Amino acid sequence: MAELDGQVLQDQHEQPRAASTQAPAPTTLSPRKAAILDHANRFADARAGWRDKASFFHGEDACYLRFLIPPGSRVLEIGCGLGDTLASLAPSYGVGIDFSDRQIAIARTRHPGLTFVVGDAEDPATLAAVTGPFDVILVLDTIGSLDDCQQFIEQLHPLCTRETRLVIGYFSHLWYPLLKAAEAAGLRMPQPEQNVLSPADLRNLAVLADFDPVKSEQRVLSPLRLYGLGRFANRFLSVLPGLRALALRHYLVSRSLRCVTDDVRSATVVIPARNERGNIAPAVQRIAAFCKDIEIIFIEGHSKDGTYEEMERVRAAFPDHDIKLMRQPGKGKADAVFTAFDAARGDVLMILDADLTMPPEQLPKFFDALRSGKGEFINGSRLVYPMDEGAMRFLNLIANKTFSYLFSWLLNQRYTDTLCGTKVLRRSDYVRLKAGKAYFGDFDPFGDFDLIFGASKLNLKSIDLPIRYAARCYGETQISRFRHGWMLLKMVVFAFFKIKAI
Repeated sequence: MAELDGQVLQDQHEQPRAASTQAPAPTTLSPRKAAILDHANRFADARAGWRDKASFFHGEDACYLRFLIPPGSRVLEIGCGLGDTLASLAPSYGVGIDFSDRQIAIARTRHPGLTFVVGDAEDPATLAAVTGPFDVILVLDTIGSLDDCQQFIEQLHPLCTRETRLVIGYFSHLWYPLLKAAEAAGLRMPQPEQNVLSPADLRNLAVLADFDPVKSEQRVLSPLRLYGLGRFANRFLSVLPGLRALALRHYLVSRSLRCVTDDVRSATVVIPARNERGNIAPAVQRIAAFCKDIEIIFIEGHSKDGTYEEMERVRAAFPDHDIKLMRQPGKGKADAVFTAFDAARGDVLMILDADLTMPPEQLPKFFDALRSGKGEFINGSRLVYPMDEGAMRFLNLIANKTFSYLFSWLLNQRYTDTLCGTKVLRRSDYVRLKAGKAYFGDFDPFGDFDLIFGASKLNLKSIDLPIRYAARCYGETQISRFRHGWMLLKMVVFAFFKIKAI
C-alpha cells in the first residue's frame, strides 16, 4: 500500500525481536489493486531515496503521530511500506502489513525488531494472521489505495479493545492537483490513482463502519523546509482557525463501538471540601443510589469552620453508607482530588464539589453516560441551561464561554464548560492518565485541566453533560475572578505549545 514517501525521523529505542510473518495467499486482486501492487514492487528499491527527498514532510508527519501515539504502545500499521513510520513510534510490539513483498523484504532488513506481514489488508485472512489486540491501529495514506474503505475499517474490530484507537492520516483533497503536479515535476514519487477523501468523508466512513470519531486535526501548510519558514508555518499557522482548512495533512482518531463495554460495577464520589461545613450532610442525603456499590470520599482542605468534625459526625450518622474521610496533604483542589483518586476503589471516579452548585441528584446521568459507552470522559456543563439567579457573575460567565471556545479549538473536541467541577472517568483511564501526567507537568491548581488535557492526550471520547447550575447555599466561593482568570490565560498559552504548536 502506498504512503507519501519521505524520510521519517527514526527513534532507536530497543524493541523485542519478533518473527517475520507471511499471511495466507490473498484472494484475486481487482485490476486497480493489481496495478497498485505492481507499482509498489517496481518502486520498492527507490522508495528510500524518495523518502529522503521528502524528509521534511515526513519529519512533520512523524512529530504529530508521536504526539498521538505514546512510545511503548502496541501498534499495527496497515500499509507500512518500508516500516520507517512504524519504527519511529518506538512500539513495544509493532506489526506492519503491506501487500508488496519487495517492500516488506526491505522493511525486515531495516527494522528486524518489528514484525512484518505480506498480505492484502482488505483480505480478512491477512488480518486474521495478525496477533492482536493493539493499542493503536495506524492507517497512513493507505486509505487512498483501498477498493472498499468502509468494509476495510469494519474488519478492524476484532483487533480492538475499548482502549484501542484507530488513527487515519491522509492528504487533503484540496492538495490533489498540487501533488500530481509535483509528481510531474519529479519532486514526488509517482503514485497510482488514489481515492480523494475529505476529512468529512473519513468521518462518515468511520461512522458507517461502527467506529466513533473522537477527534480530528489538520496540519502542515508547507511540505518544504523553506529555510525554517516551513516549520514555523506548520507549527504555528497551520493549526489556526481558517488556515487549518488549507493544510495538507488531516488526521482522524476513532474508537470501536463494538468494543464498548458496560463492565463498571462501582463508583467513588470524591467531595473536596474547604470551609463547607453546612454542605456535608446535604451532600450525602442527596446522592442517589445510582449503582449498588458507591464509595464516598470526603477530603478536607485545611478548613477553619469545623468541616472535618462535621464529616466525622455525618459518617457516624450514616452507617449504611461507605463514607471515608481524608485530609489533603497539600493545597488546592487538584491536590485534594488526585489524593482521593489514588485512594479510591470504585470502577468509576466522580468529582462532586462540596458547594453543591452541581446538584448531586444529577450524578446518575454521569454514571449512565459512562457505563453506556457514550463517552469515556464525562464533563459537566453549566452553560447550557438557565442557571439560578446569582449562581454565576456576569464576568465569570463571559470568561467561561471564552475559555470553552479556546479549549474546544485546542483539544479538537467540543467543550461548552471547562470549569465545571464535576468530571467523571474510569479508574483504569485515570491510572493511564496519571502515568502520562509528566507531559504537562504540575501547573493546574484546580485539577480540571489536568484531567481535560490528560483525557485529550489519551484520545478519550469526551462528552459534555448539561446540568442545572444552582446558587450556593452555604459558604463562599474559593475562586478569585482576576487572579485565577490570569492563571487560566496562562494555561491557554501553555496548552497551545503542548497540544497545538508541536
